[in-house]
Amino acid sequence: MSALDRSNGTTPSRGSFRLDKARGKFMGVSAGMADYFGWDVTLVRIGWVAGTLLGFGSLILIYLAIGLIAD
Repeated sequence: MSALDRSNGTTPSRGSFRLDKARGKFMGVSAGMADYFGWDVTLVRIGWVAGTLLGFGSLILIYLAIGLIAD
């Protein structure tokens, strides 16, 4: 029986987003996102760096906002 069958036709809840300061390098944003979505933390960090370089630094502000608002 799948998780979809056990939950009466709805998808299972992921819970709330939390920073992972134990595994995090700076504020724990990337590690928290990796935990929430079930991704590898290295891929999330590479995504942040690539997005920052391609977006002329705009993702730095988003990263800081997430780090200050979450938890």
